[in-house]
Parts: sequence; C-alpha cells; structure tokens
Amino acid sequence: MKILSISLLAAMFLLTAACSSSEADTTSNTTETTASSGGQENVKDDDSQQDVVKVAVGSKDHSTLVAALKQAELVTSLSNAGPFTVFAPTNAAFDKVDKATLTALMTDEKKADLQNILQYHVTVSALKADYLQDGQVLGMVNGDNVTVSIKNGKIMLNNSATIIASVPASNGIIHVIDGVLLPPSK
Repeated sequence: MKILSISLLAAMFLLTAACSSSEADTTSNTTETTASSGGQENVKDDDSQQDVVKVAVGSKDHSTLVAALKQAELVTSLSNAGPFTVFAPTNAAFDKVDKATLTALMTDEKKADLQNILQYHVTVSALKADYLQDGQVLGMVNGDNVTVSIKNGKIMLNNSATIIASVPASNGIIHVIDGVLLPPSK
C-alpha cells in the first residue's frame, strides 16, 4: 500500500510539473498587442469598404476637406457607423473661398465656425443621388437646411454647388460637389 501511495504521489507530481511546463510554453510564445488610442478612424481594415473619411483621405481632390475635418476634430464622428450623406467639396471648390477666410477658419479660435460649416455638409442618412428631388429640403447636422434643385439633369444644393460624382462608403455616401456650402447667417 505504501508503494502504491508513493507511486500515486509521484505520478501526481509529474502531471503537475507537465501542466505547469505546458502553460509556461504557451505563455512565452504569445505576443502582447496593445490597442491603439483613438476611435473608429484608427481601425485598420484593408478588405472592407472604406468609411466616408477613409474615402476622402484616399482622394487627392479632397486634401483640403480632410485637413479641415482634422482641424475641426470631426474625423471620429464621421468614422462612426452613420449612415451619413456627405457633400464633399473638392480642393478646387475650396480654392473659390477667400484665402484669408479659409486660413482664419483653420485656426483654433475659429474651430466652432469651421465645425458649423463642415456639419452643414452632412446629413444623417444615406441618400443616393436618385433619391434627391427638386425642391427637397435636407436637414443638416448643424441644424440648418439645404435645398435641392434639379436643373437640366444637374443636382444643385442651395443653387450654389453641383453634385459632380457620388461615391458609396461603408457608413453612407459621398456626393462630390464643386462648391463650398455656407450656412445661412443667423
């Protein structure tokens, strides 16, 4: 009986040692990953359709818009699930804005004004160009409205900017426009 107890004790010791060694091996082979700070805009995904911000970042014609979104701290908001319809002015559209005004808007002191203007280019829904109708009024994120008009087959916003292209995104749709929309004065 004494030999059986010693054998059983030795077997338990060997089993415990083997388990401890196995656990040590698996933990030493694992790598530690740290989550990057920031929001949805920091998620790296090269396989899925891009969100509206990543589409804009990938467009050489929207570098001014991307810089403005960063300055206004709106990248995270527009990287979220949406859906959003973004009326995205091209660099050429921003070139039509007085240079001194644009430079002033890109300062911290005018951040609230810049946010207001950029939010005037976004509505919370995904509206394809086919859904837009003459006389339709769209409520924009900043609380103001944009009026759609259709003339000669061209879709215009507030009679000042024309949609020149539409690009689908994972969280909405981007309508590329040839003008910068300015919210009504209050």
